Amino acid sequence: MCQTTEERLSNTYEVHPPRILELLDMSEATHHKFSSLDLDQAMFQPYPSEIVFQNYSPFKTYKVHLELRNSDKVPRLVKVIEEDSLYFKVVSPLDASKKVAPGMASTFTILFTPQENKDYIHRLLCVTEREKFEVPIRAIGPRAILDFPDSLHFQICPVKCLSQRTLLVRNIGNCEAKFQLSTRSPFSVEPSVGTLDVGQSMQVTVEFLPKTTGDHSQVLLLHYHSGEDIQITLYGDSTDINVGLDKNCVMLEKTYISLATYRKVAIMNRSDSIVHYQWKNFATEEEEERDKLRLSSELHQEVDDEMEQFLTENTDPSLQACLSQFSNTLQEGLVQIQQQLLSLDDQDIIMRPLKGEIWPNSTAEVNIIFKPQEARIYQQTVYCEITGRESRLPLGIQGEGVGPKLQFSFDFLDMGNIVIGSKQSYKLLLSNKGLINGAYKLVQPSTVLGLCFSFNPSEGMIPPGVSKTLEVHFSSDKLGVISEELNFSVVGNPEPVIVTFRATLSDGDHHVICVSCLGEEHAALALADGGCPHCELMAMATLRTRLAVFTETAPPPAAASRRKKRRAQRAPEPSLSRQSSPVRPLASPASSV
Repeated sequence: MCQTTEERLSNTYEVHPPRILELLDMSEATHHKFSSLDLDQAMFQPYPSEIVFQNYSPFKTYKVHLELRNSDKVPRLVKVIEEDSLYFKVVSPLDASKKVAPGMASTFTILFTPQENKDYIHRLLCVTEREKFEVPIRAIGPRAILDFPDSLHFQICPVKCLSQRTLLVRNIGNCEAKFQLSTRSPFSVEPSVGTLDVGQSMQVTVEFLPKTTGDHSQVLLLHYHSGEDIQITLYGDSTDINVGLDKNCVMLEKTYISLATYRKVAIMNRSDSIVHYQWKNFATEEEEERDKLRLSSELHQEVDDEMEQFLTENTDPSLQACLSQFSNTLQEGLVQIQQQLLSLDDQDIIMRPLKGEIWPNSTAEVNIIFKPQEARIYQQTVYCEITGRESRLPLGIQGEGVGPKLQFSFDFLDMGNIVIGSKQSYKLLLSNKGLINGAYKLVQPSTVLGLCFSFNPSEGMIPPGVSKTLEVHFSSDKLGVISEELNFSVVGNPEPVIVTFRATLSDGDHHVICVSCLGEEHAALALADGGCPHCELMAMATLRTRLAVFTETAPPPAAASRRKKRRAQRAPEPSLSRQSSPVRPLASPASSV
């Protein structure tokens, strides 16, 4: 744009076929009806293909020579039709009416006399023996010119590290510059729009932030308000630098739930650049964005459902007027929830600090805080995003949460032979062998015989190093051999504490002959007055059952009552050492009828 019209023409080396407007009948103009040129190719090639005037002043006359060269193999006629114009004029050569030999040119002179310093558009119509074609004319008025370089190169820089180039741009044109600047990642430009007067200058900053290693190239597009576009080529190169973790895996010590332990991991920067790091949940940025979209979709669906429910339940116009404010509050809450879910905070494994800066040739230590909420094995991989490294660095973390350690003094008790209907009592010792409080609770049995057991207390809290005595009561009217597992759930432990009871339940009948042989009288006397040592050991329900073999009517209640009273007077004191555990006999059972 700084060149004159003559300078521009002298630097024009390319020509383009003209645009054909109309085909003519050759028989009306010549006897050479055939041509070696195709119909889509004009017989004459204009040079220049487009006539351009620039850097002109009003009321001065400028001229450009137009050459029309014969491309056919025989002489041909050509003429230029001048359309009416106040600013452009065509001067034909003296031999314009003669044919032009093959390969030769006819030269026309185009005169331009502007009246204002503005843009002009015109065209010339050229007529040959076979076609009409046009040669466009353009007069370029005042233009803004920003002296950007043709290309801009960035020095090699660490990946994910920002590199900047600041250019001092001056308007060397002859009118005010209104422009737009745009480019693509990994490059960016600031400002993106601007206005600059003639002779004035401004700073333009081009930034290079590569996300991957290797060579990068893009185009910086400069768009003027007059419609012209200028392309500036941008080049950059990025590489990984020497920065990383001192270990790839961390094994944490076993930790009680509600307590915490920590380990350290070091990030070593052996480069000459300042790097920034941040711990992430995902291996790549693409995975992180996908999870953000998923969370956002789920949370927005919840908001829509709550909105619909709110509008359904509230028809008061005054309440609906507050709907906009309510929606904004929900949206802010959604953003906060999304950030919390994607961060490494408020979890069982916490990184502190979560992000930071490391100076050249320095090391930063990060604390891994382990706060288990459940008694289980924890395995997690976190990723450290570091400027200067293309890929996020993985760190495997493994730890085990330990719950309360509650333990019975024995886990198996053989209660021996028990007469049905009798009441058995035992004592269990439940100890806390761990370092944290243990809260226990009896899991309600699901079997019939399991419901025959009762514990006191059935739930409670045991401090570390303390033991608690549980009273166990058992009574059943079912015959047979039982083996019952009773479970106690412990808060924080996935596995319950189990104690097993085993016993043989019998009716206590030690007669050598059956009840039928003993007869009805023996069964009635045993229930009413006693006298049989074997019947004395039986429960009242058993005696009634034996009598029912002979008769469906039970003895009078008064007789049964007297029988109970006499049995109670003769019964010895209950022994507390009758039953014991075959493993560790700590229980002191008591038996009574």
